[in-house]
Amino acid sequence: MPKNSKAVKRELDDDVTESVRDLLSNEDACDDSFKKSSLIVNNHEGEGKECDVEEGGSDGEEEERPAWNSKLQYILAQVGFSVGLGNVWRFPYLCQKNGGGAYLVPYLILLILIGIPLFFLELAVGQRIRRGSIGVWNYISPRLGGIGFASCVVCFFVALYYNVIISWSLFYFSQSFQQPLPWHECPLVKNKTSTYVVPECEKSSATTYYWYREALDISDSISESGGLNWKMTVCLLAAWTMVCLAMIKGIQSSGKVMYFSSLFPYVVLICFLVRSLLLKGSLDGIRHMFTPKLEIMLEAKVWREAATQVFFALGLGFGGVIAFSSYNKRDNNCHFDAVLVSFINFFTSVLATLVVFAVLGFKANIMNSKCVAMNTNKIAALLGSRVLERSLLPHHINLTQVSQVSAEDYHKMIEIIKGVQEDEFQQLGLEPCSIEDELNKAVQGTGLAFIAFTEAMTHFPASPFWSVMFFLMLVNLGLGSMFGTIEGILTPLIDTFKVRKEFLTVGCCVLAFSIGLLFVQRSGNYFVTMFDDYSATLPLLIVVILENVAIAWLYGIDKFFEDLKDMLGFMPYRFYYYMWKYITPILLLVLLCSSFIQLIMTPPSYSAWIQEEALEKNLRFPLWGIVVCISLVVMAIMPVPVVFGLRYFNIIDENTSGLSTVSYKKGRIIKETARPGEDDDASLIHGKSPSEAPSPMPGNSIYRKQSGSGGTDVNTAPNGRYGIGYLMADMPDMPESDL
Repeated sequence: MPKNSKAVKRELDDDVTESVRDLLSNEDACDDSFKKSSLIVNNHEGEGKECDVEEGGSDGEEEERPAWNSKLQYILAQVGFSVGLGNVWRFPYLCQKNGGGAYLVPYLILLILIGIPLFFLELAVGQRIRRGSIGVWNYISPRLGGIGFASCVVCFFVALYYNVIISWSLFYFSQSFQQPLPWHECPLVKNKTSTYVVPECEKSSATTYYWYREALDISDSISESGGLNWKMTVCLLAAWTMVCLAMIKGIQSSGKVMYFSSLFPYVVLICFLVRSLLLKGSLDGIRHMFTPKLEIMLEAKVWREAATQVFFALGLGFGGVIAFSSYNKRDNNCHFDAVLVSFINFFTSVLATLVVFAVLGFKANIMNSKCVAMNTNKIAALLGSRVLERSLLPHHINLTQVSQVSAEDYHKMIEIIKGVQEDEFQQLGLEPCSIEDELNKAVQGTGLAFIAFTEAMTHFPASPFWSVMFFLMLVNLGLGSMFGTIEGILTPLIDTFKVRKEFLTVGCCVLAFSIGLLFVQRSGNYFVTMFDDYSATLPLLIVVILENVAIAWLYGIDKFFEDLKDMLGFMPYRFYYYMWKYITPILLLVLLCSSFIQLIMTPPSYSAWIQEEALEKNLRFPLWGIVVCISLVVMAIMPVPVVFGLRYFNIIDENTSGLSTVSYKKGRIIKETARPGEDDDASLIHGKSPSEAPSPMPGNSIYRKQSGSGGTDVNTAPNGRYGIGYLMADMPDMPESDL
């Protein structure tokens, strides 16, 4: 043998090794993510076969496989999913209710202890395994594969009623193109002899009447169906059509929509903040908002509500976070993404709170002025009837011109009258007028968006413009969250059952619209409340606890850290080790127990609008309603014990979680029949176990070449164009260390 033959062989082996490494890597500076290419692959008999990389199933057509076009698009998708309607109408309410500015302290602490670690965990497993929630947790532990199915069920429940809220916003948006706004004042009823205000509106307010009667046409209880509300049915159809069109091509279509749906709300919020700060009384609202009540921080209820808000604000457990991150590059810094998106979410909540209370401060000033004017008229009438003496009041106050009486002069009069007629003051019929009292009327959810905020906007100059902007913002906030929610359903099902994205998307939207008709009947608002209260809270808490335990204790926290180091290029902070293994699971268990106790202690009830009395009453759900509430919780969490039982008793073999072993390259895929004993990356290529695999030789190496056509011997993944952007293997038989 020539002296240099070993050196030649070593060089050839090195070349082949580099080729293999290049094939298995997820980054190639010379490659385009969507480039079509063909590969020459060794089959297990050792014969080289050429095949084109086809995608899209059995149709045999070459199709592009999507990935995020840019890091910005991905961040906007995650921000759009996590920043939703709750940031606008839930966080401000909790902030006001739980100590004003002091509430931000427990919220930030729990964001660091619960929110960021769990958000980072979901981003990491999605990016590493590159599957939806079903595939991810089935890979981590087949017996816990039900976690992914439970996430899908919860996503579906939430999507059903969340899109109804978008349809309400669409209705108000469509009605905002008129001057004055239709909810500006109470409608009049004319008959042959007189004209009078609608009694229901007169007893409540113009915006309240419009919401309950004109928009919802609500029934008096959940038992009274009342038939479909055709206006809301059309709006719901429009909402599901928008979601379907945006999602039908996966992230190729929804990713482009994100640029508008994620950024537009910030433009509107900033415009609202600037405009509201120029209005009288806005600073009163902001001052009231951020006046800390430190004593409230000691209450356990405040910490529980802060933890719940952190949990839902980031969309943990839904599967949308995992689905979006599964389209990422393998070496993407998901830790940076987790921290960035979490704090963007937090500052968005603070911005929305500023806007809400600046506007409510303006509204409180207007309501206070109306109250002062009404009471001043009453005082003038009392002076005329000699009930009060004119000499009691300051001489500079001119009661003949009520509009010129300032709030300071009014309060002076009230103090004097209280001092003189302390015993008889209540009988004078003077309503208490206070800006603080107005601001203390805590409203949240639909009451804030469709009643309080709409009433404030009627007093804005150019009110139709601001109404259009506000409801368009709500639509975009809702759509951003809907995209992530639907992705949390579609991606796992596509990865698991290998169906076409288009068919599954249309089918899912049609089914959801059909079931959603339940929410657009006259009693539909009560069903929205039911689903909102019972379909997600407990199931999602259980799902996230199981996710945390699966990674930290079953898969192994040390092994997971090694995976993160391999993926990120650096070892994450030790802080996450203790959070994932000890602190976060304990906090989640405490939150789960407290939520369960609250659910048991609080009988299932809902707020019903009584038409004759024109007010809200808290009613108990009927027996069938309680059964539905319990069924929602049970159905959402049922997949976890069912899958565990099927795996445990070997009804479904744990080793048959996937039908194929797939090796991936950015932008292309090779699929081979799974064979026992394939333990490493090389065996994916050669079709042999490591012990049997021969030394690589130039003649039978794997290489890539550009081609327009090829053979059909190698099957391609049927989830081609709608699967994962940076392709990754479905490797059920791989050892966990090769995650």
